[in-house]
Amino acid sequence: MRAVLHPTNEEQQAVHVEIPADVREVATQLGAGVPYALRALAGQLADDPDMGRPSGTPILTVTVDGDLFEDCPDLAVGYIREPDRIEIRSVNRVMAAEPAADGGDEEQANWEQAAVAGPATDAVTVREVADAWGRIASWLQHNAPDSYAALRAGASPAAIAALEEDLGIRIPAELRVLWSLTAGDDGVNGWGWGCLPRSEALMTLDEVASVYQLQMGSQAQEDVLNADRVEDERITLWKPTWIPVIAHGAADSASGLFLDAATGYLGRWTRYHAGLGEQLDTLVTYLEEAADMLEAPALATRDKPGLVGNALVWRSRLDAAQKDRWRPLAG
Repeated sequence: MRAVLHPTNEEQQAVHVEIPADVREVATQLGAGVPYALRALAGQLADDPDMGRPSGTPILTVTVDGDLFEDCPDLAVGYIREPDRIEIRSVNRVMAAEPAADGGDEEQANWEQAAVAGPATDAVTVREVADAWGRIASWLQHNAPDSYAALRAGASPAAIAALEEDLGIRIPAELRVLWSLTAGDDGVNGWGWGCLPRSEALMTLDEVASVYQLQMGSQAQEDVLNADRVEDERITLWKPTWIPVIAHGAADSASGLFLDAATGYLGRWTRYHAGLGEQLDTLVTYLEEAADMLEAPALATRDKPGLVGNALVWRSRLDAAQKDRWRPLAG
């Protein structure tokens, strides 16, 4: 359904409407007028919670006419409806589409559904992450049992919910499913080798919380200095939507990869810098490529997998003490 919104002053709302921080950040990236349009939509949803079009999932979809707001494209907004609250779960630019010859409501519904990214596509993301991680874990179990044994059991929904509360942001579906399958990598034989490319390790939930709070603290200190800097010279060390996921090693969280909950892309951080060497991978594509490199090592490009004894070690991480023992994978 297309919402006909008119910029008005906010009125008392019958139903509480929440706009999570990650959605608000995405909104600011889509256009200067998008946050205001989103607030206007929230006001209408409070009075008419069922105005959205059902999508076959718990998500309802509303499109917003961007012409009603300055610097605002047409938007597709997805939200969940509960008895006493609404949570807006996604906001995306609606891309122009060629009208079908026969037009009609079905074409409009398909257009709106295709424009919504986020929870409406969670089922696909969950399956893709589970499949990719399953390939990695199966390979480790049969070829590198020491690395397989270093993987922790999956986290409970309660543990993931507790982490979400600690971080203060919504954890994306791809991380929820990955952590439900394995909640970290303890590394092999004290060397700290993880099973992911560059021998990096999936972080434990405690490490995720610790690094996140440390980096947010560093950003808070930097923000004090940013207050006296001109806009072009302000420094961003960490954003609230960046969730650390993968560390340099099982015992070394001075650098690694974070997942940006606002964009779905991975980025690289170090203890003192972030956003360096952006991966331009989603968690799905990253795990799928890792699985591909294990199953077809001859085609591996970013790194080369091999074995030291019964442990998986990637070539980029070899040191002189282990180099002679390393056996590259064939195939």
